[in-house]
Amino acid sequence: MRQDALTGAALVLTAAVLWGLLGIFGKAIQASGLSAPEVAFWRATLGGGLFAAHALATRAAMPRGRDAWVTVAFGLLGVSVFYASGQLAVRYGGASLASVLLYTAPAFVALGAWALWRERPGAREAGAVAGTLAGIALISLGGGQGVHASGAALGWGLLSGLTYSLYYLYGKVFFARYAPAALYALALPVGAVGLVPFVQFAPKSPGTWGLLVALAALSTYLAYTAYSAGLRRLPATQASVIASIEPVVAALLAAVVFAERLSAAAIVGAALVVGSALLLSLPKRAQATPPAAP
Repeated sequence: MRQDALTGAALVLTAAVLWGLLGIFGKAIQASGLSAPEVAFWRATLGGGLFAAHALATRAAMPRGRDAWVTVAFGLLGVSVFYASGQLAVRYGGASLASVLLYTAPAFVALGAWALWRERPGAREAGAVAGTLAGIALISLGGGQGVHASGAALGWGLLSGLTYSLYYLYGKVFFARYAPAALYALALPVGAVGLVPFVQFAPKSPGTWGLLVALAALSTYLAYTAYSAGLRRLPATQASVIASIEPVVAALLAAVVFAERLSAAAIVGAALVVGSALLLSLPKRAQATPPAAP
C-alpha cells in the first residue's frame, strides 16, 4: 500500500514538473516567431492525436449523444480559449506570472459551484477568494524583472484561470463516466478547430517543431496521463497539494532560462494565490476530482 502511494506521488510530481515547463516551452516557441494562438493550435492538434491513439489502443468508450456535445463545448472553452489565453499570458506577462495566475482557478470553481449547484460558499471559500484577490493585487503592484504585470497579462492570465476551472466543473461529471484519454481525444481536436480562425501559420525550423512536439507530448499527453494514473493511487487532496509545486517549478525555470524574477511583493502575492488554491483543495465533504490539466 505504501509503495502504491509513493508511486502515485511520483506520478503527480512528474505531471506537476511537466506542467511547469508549459510557459518555458511556450515562451521559447513564441520567440521563434509563432503567435500564441498558433502555439495553442499545435498543442491541441498534436496532443489530441496522441490521445486519439491512446483511446484507440485501449478501446476506450467515446462520449456519445448529449455527452459528446457537452465535450465539444468543453473543447471550445477548455481547450481553444484556455490554451490560447495561457499562451497569451506568457507572451504579455512572462512564464512565471502566467503559471501563478492559472492557480486562480479554484476561486473560480468556488464561484461556479455556487452559481451552478447553489453550493453556498462558507468562511473558507470566502477567505480563499479574498486571498486570491489580494494576491492578484500584490502581483499587479509588484511585478518584477522580466515580469510584466500589465492589464493584458493579468487579463489573459485570469481568463486562463477561469477556463481552467472548467476542468473541475466538467470533470465532476465526466471524468467518472469516461476514460480521460477518450474525453481528450474528442475535446483537443475540437479545440484545435476552434483556434484555426485566429491562427496565421508561420514557417518553422526543426528546432521549433521539436519544441512543439515536446509541448504536446511532455506537457500535455504525458502530464495528463501521469496525473490521472497518480490519482488512482492517491487521495485527491494529496494530489492537489503535490501538484501545487507547478508554479514553483515554472518560476525557477523562468529565472534560469529567461532571467525572470518576481519582486518581493509579487512573491507574497503568488504565495497568497497558491495558498488559497491549497486551502480550497482541503476536504470538506465529497470533493470534485482535481482536473488532469493545465
